[in-house]
Amino acid sequence: IIMILVIFITLYPFVYLVAQSFSSDAAASAGKVTFYPIGFNVNTYKYILRDNQFFRYYGNTIFYTVVGTFISVACTALIAYPLSKPRLRLNKVITPLVVFTMYFAGGMIPNYIVITQWLGLQDSMWSIILPNAISTFNLLVMKSFFAGLPEELEEAAAIDGMNTYQIFLKIIIPLSKPIISVVAIFAITAAWSDFLLPYLVLNGTDKVTVMVKLFSFKDTPTDAVSVLRASFFAIIPPTILFTIFQKQITDGAATGAVKG
Repeated sequence: IIMILVIFITLYPFVYLVAQSFSSDAAASAGKVTFYPIGFNVNTYKYILRDNQFFRYYGNTIFYTVVGTFISVACTALIAYPLSKPRLRLNKVITPLVVFTMYFAGGMIPNYIVITQWLGLQDSMWSIILPNAISTFNLLVMKSFFAGLPEELEEAAAIDGMNTYQIFLKIIIPLSKPIISVVAIFAITAAWSDFLLPYLVLNGTDKVTVMVKLFSFKDTPTDAVSVLRASFFAIIPPTILFTIFQKQITDGAATGAVKG
């Protein structure tokens, strides 16, 4: 019974969103929609499909997600690997500092000042990609996975003449595909659903993401329900991604937790 209740609580927002997206304006605004559409209506979807700019913003989001995920996974792996080696003296200092940032972040205002004034990245695609290059949580998960790999593999590779970079690329990375896939999925989800940062630093230019575009639907002639309906378009890619790679996500997260 508890499992059924948990499944219901998990799936109901998605079912509600789909039902809202195909309901009439009156039914949606009156709160009559629950599990199924009332007064079948696709006007919002027609409005979105007629908006030529919408798919341009969709393409922007895909670009930020793909490039940002690649940079995030690469940077996370490059930092997590040396941090997983207890023999390195600075790890005793750097690791607590990394953990500290997870609990005490600078906040949005300092980040905005750094991005726009210090780095001069206002209205730049890098203002979206670079601030999300490292996730402390992903870094610690990957660090725990690396720490659980047998040291004997690296020692044997070193005896065979491999240097540190070759060991990392040819031994560690191939063995770390499960955790890399998990970190990649987390990075994709974070990049795709990011709203506040693009909204603040891109200032309504043609570089904005689909999330920012969806927010603009609150001003459409239909009403604020259009935001809810249009958001159905935004959840399609993450939903497909999690459905396809569900097993890899579960196995990789479990492996990282056990090894940590």
